[in-house]
Amino acid sequence: MLIELLAQYGLFFAKVATFLIAVIILITVAVSAGQRGGDGEGRLEVKKINDRYQQMEDVMRSAVLDEHAIKELDKAEKQKQKEKDKAAKKAAKQLSKQSKAEDDDQKATDSQVYVLDFDGDMKASEVENFREEITTVLTLAKPEDEIVVRLESPGGMVHSYGLASSQLARIRSANIPLTICVDKVAASGGYMMACIADKILAAPFAVIGSIGVVAGLPNFNKVLKKFDVDYDVLTAGEYKRTLTMLGENTEAGRKKFIDDLEETHELFKGFVGEYRPKLDIPLVATGETWYGKVALEKQLVDGISTSDEYISQRVKEASVFEVKYVQKKSWQEKLGVAAQAAVEKSIDKVIAKGLHSWTTRH
Repeated sequence: MLIELLAQYGLFFAKVATFLIAVIILITVAVSAGQRGGDGEGRLEVKKINDRYQQMEDVMRSAVLDEHAIKELDKAEKQKQKEKDKAAKKAAKQLSKQSKAEDDDQKATDSQVYVLDFDGDMKASEVENFREEITTVLTLAKPEDEIVVRLESPGGMVHSYGLASSQLARIRSANIPLTICVDKVAASGGYMMACIADKILAAPFAVIGSIGVVAGLPNFNKVLKKFDVDYDVLTAGEYKRTLTMLGENTEAGRKKFIDDLEETHELFKGFVGEYRPKLDIPLVATGETWYGKVALEKQLVDGISTSDEYISQRVKEASVFEVKYVQKKSWQEKLGVAAQAAVEKSIDKVIAKGLHSWTTRH
């Protein structure tokens, strides 16, 4: 009985392994083909969030309220809209009589809120789409408008997040109010981006901070020596290569590497201090992270709120638009993404079943 059970167990895992290997090969082939055949074109998508909220409200009304109550609410809303249109028409006439300049005339219009998303990885890969979105919004946005960025990032490469931060700095330079909402994490390079905002809002348990720099690499020189393998590093310039994975590292090289890290850290601290001058930089620039409420006490953020809560509030006050630049994907890339999602879903199910089995037995 035990042997039969073990045989079935082994067969099951053999099938799973075969499936995963096949799917990984499919993903690799599809993505590489997509990279060769993709044309890099994209399209801009703009959706009015107010409409989505109104649809949600309408659905709830029809499900919860009776017909009479719905009619009364519709009547009240029509009257409210009528009064609003009347006031706008009156204001327009007054402006026409006063013959104000064009910029003053624009200030009389309703303010707009533009919502962008940035979900950062190690390379800040979304920066290409992000720069397109910001460039587009800046063609229309006015100082009385607002740009809201829903930011999620644990940080990554310095130069990549430096470029992403520069995109946000363009908004500040244009004198457009910038609000950044962090629901989960804005750490290291993520906080480098967030600190540029006029206002940072964080969820209560969002991870904030990590104003520090880290770098590391393995060294296999001892392994190579064990097998009598030489590895030569030839450079022109004393510090062209400070640390290496295969060569023998020197104390001078390590010191130079650490000096470079310290220099980068100083630049990081100066950058944060420039945009958030009230911060106690020595206190918060230790590489530590804090949850939202503690981050508020340390003035790393300006308020505690989820992005949903803040956007729901702005929908009541202004026209809110979600702006997204979407890269055109070839069929190979679409196939690769679908296959990757299938693999991740299968792995999640296996892990969940394993955890459930373990908890029921313990």
